[in-house]
Amino acid sequence: MKILVLNCGSSSIKYALYDMTDKSVITSGGIEKIGLPDSFIKYKVMVPASAAAVPSVSPEGSSSEVQKFQFEAPVPEHTAGVQLIFKVLTEGEHAVLRDLHELSAVGHRMVHGGEKFSKSVVLTPEVMRDFEACNDLAPLHNPANIKGVNAVKALLPDLPQVGVFDTAFHQTMPDYAYMYALPYELYKKHGVRRYGFHGTSHRYVSARVLEFLGIPKEGSKVITCHIGGGASIAAVKDGKVVDTSMGLTPLEGLMMGTRSGDIDAGAVTFLMDKLGLDTKGISNLLNKQSGLLGVSEGRSDFRDILAGIAEGNDLARLAKEMYTYRIKKYIGSYAAAMGGVDVILFTAGAGENQWEVREGATKGLEFLGVELDDEKNRACRATEAVISKDTSKVKVCVIPTDEELMIATDTYNLTRK
Repeated sequence: MKILVLNCGSSSIKYALYDMTDKSVITSGGIEKIGLPDSFIKYKVMVPASAAAVPSVSPEGSSSEVQKFQFEAPVPEHTAGVQLIFKVLTEGEHAVLRDLHELSAVGHRMVHGGEKFSKSVVLTPEVMRDFEACNDLAPLHNPANIKGVNAVKALLPDLPQVGVFDTAFHQTMPDYAYMYALPYELYKKHGVRRYGFHGTSHRYVSARVLEFLGIPKEGSKVITCHIGGGASIAAVKDGKVVDTSMGLTPLEGLMMGTRSGDIDAGAVTFLMDKLGLDTKGISNLLNKQSGLLGVSEGRSDFRDILAGIAEGNDLARLAKEMYTYRIKKYIGSYAAAMGGVDVILFTAGAGENQWEVREGATKGLEFLGVELDDEKNRACRATEAVISKDTSKVKVCVIPTDEELMIATDTYNLTRK
C-alpha cells in the first residue's frame, strides 16, 4: 500500500511517498515559489546501493542511497503543482510509480481544524465544508490546504484522501487552559480561544519517547519542545495534552525565528499608533520581522545566531539568551501545571541539532531534578538519545520528529479497509 503525503503551504508543496508495508520513504521533495517565475521542484529518491548512479550516504545508514534532483518549472498555482508532482512520480528516468493507480490514498497536513476536529478524518464533502468554516482562523494556511485536496480530487476523483490536523492533538486541553480572559461572547460567536499547533509532531514524539524509554503512558508527565523556525511546547499528561504554548494562531508562545511570541497586547496597539500600522502591517511586524530576526537585526536561523556570537555580536548573544530563557520558563510552568515532570524532550531543527539550545533551556532546572550530561548533549545531533545524567530524576531526551510518517500512518489506518 503506497501513501502520498502532501503539505500544501501558501506558496509551497512538500510531499513524501511511503511504502506502508515497512513504512519506508520511497521519495520525497517539494515545490517552492508557487506563483512566481522562478518556481522549482526538488526531490530525492531512495535507490538500492548497487543501482545508485551517484554514490551517497543514506541518513539512516541503510543499504539504500539517496539521489537528489532539482529543476525549474512553471507552477502558477497548486493544481499545477500537484500535477507536476504526479508527473515526477510516474514519468521519466526518476519515476517511482508505474502509474497513479498504485497510490492507495493521499494524506494531507491540515493546519487549523478549530474545535471541529479532534482526530484525523477521511475528507468527505461534509468534512471539507466544516474545514472551510475554519478559514478565518488560518487565512494563509487553510485555503492552501483546500487547494491541495481539490487538486488531487480533480486529477484522481476516486482516490481516498485523509486530513491530519495540526490542532487536533491539543483538543484535550481543559477549558481553563484554552480560554482567554476575554468576554465569553467572543468565544461563543467567533471561536476566540487557544488551539495550539505542531500537534502532529507533539503527538508523534510524546508517544515515541515513552516507547524509547519503556515508560507506560498512564501516569506519565512529558514536556515536548518542538524548537524549529516555528516553536512550541506542550505539556502531555497520561498521553494527552493539558496545555500548549501556541494560541489562536501560531504567534503566541515562544520567541521564534521571525515571530515575537508572547507580547503585551498594549504594546501591539501602542506600535500600531506610533508606526501608523493597520492590522496587516502589525501582523507582518510580529510574524515576519520579529523573533530572532528582529532582536539580532538580521539573523533568523539559530546557526547564524551562534555564528554571530562567535564574532562577538552582542545582539546575537541577547537573541540567544532571550530564546532559551523563554523555553526554560515554559518548561517550568508546565512542570507546575502537571504537578511534576518525568521527561523533557527536544525535537525539530534546533531542538534536534543545536546542543546550545538544549543547554540554555535546561540550565537552572536542577531544582526540578534535571541534570544534563554535557558530553552526551554536545554529541547528540538528530538521533534518539538520552542526554541527561544517569542520576537525573528527569530524563532529558532528543527525539527526531516525523510528522510525515504520522500523517501516512493515520491515512493508512483510516483507508486500508
